[in-house]
Amino acid sequence: MSSAKILIRSPISILAKTAKAKVPLSFQQLFTFVKMLSKGRRYYCPVCNRRVWRFSLLPVRYFVNWQEHGHIHSIFAMETLNIVAYGCPHCGAADRNRLYALYFKQQFRRMDVTKRYSFIEFGPSGPLSAVLRKQPLLNYRSSDLFLDNVDDRVDITDMPVYKNNSIDLFLCSHVLEHVEDDRKAVAELYRILKPGGWGIVMVPILLTLENVYEDASIKSEADRWKHFQQGDHVRFYSKQGFIKRLEDAGFKVNQFGIDYFGADAFEKHGIDPRSVLYVVEKPSLLE
Repeated sequence: MSSAKILIRSPISILAKTAKAKVPLSFQQLFTFVKMLSKGRRYYCPVCNRRVWRFSLLPVRYFVNWQEHGHIHSIFAMETLNIVAYGCPHCGAADRNRLYALYFKQQFRRMDVTKRYSFIEFGPSGPLSAVLRKQPLLNYRSSDLFLDNVDDRVDITDMPVYKNNSIDLFLCSHVLEHVEDDRKAVAELYRILKPGGWGIVMVPILLTLENVYEDASIKSEADRWKHFQQGDHVRFYSKQGFIKRLEDAGFKVNQFGIDYFGADAFEKHGIDPRSVLYVVEKPSLLE
């Protein structure tokens, strides 16, 4: 089969498999896509603050790899992933980054403008990172073990560069699924956060799983595409399994979804109705 045919058939084949599996909300996502193509309302990206005629489909390379490697899960069972309205055509911000931007904007309005808050973004994402770095309330630092041009080259499972109880806020988005010992990484996040501080922690969550799906024997890139959705992932999280790992480290876990942000906000900013933002807090010393 030619690569051109793969590009055309990959999304279709996955849609067919999903229909047979009767996964919830696949038709709702397709309906959303049809609405976006209509001459209805304009959309908006809260990262670059620009109006959008329609958001971009999830890049085709994912469909190609899932078909090539026989991905065993349904992409329509993901909790926070808008397949049909994934990227901003202007800045490239993914749907999850648009969700973070909405929350940050709310929180920045409530913060003390006379203070500067220590903030770390683990595994920084270009468009949102640029906005956060310019935010006057933040002493922003980026952190990653492999990325170039970060402020701190750090292994998230061992971060002596950050002192105990020293960070006010953090963002850790889609990092833990790459880490062999994610429990140790979560413990480090808890250690460095100040009592009363908070952070956003997000991972790929598959709603059809009852437990975290991981297998240390799955090591090849091809097998990881098959089992974990991406060639450099080492696990797939269930909802309850993810929450438990955060709570086991000591965090209080808050979930903010469509009831918190509102259906209109989700639609306007291209966020799937099943999306949930996980915000963790470290209890204050008085609690």
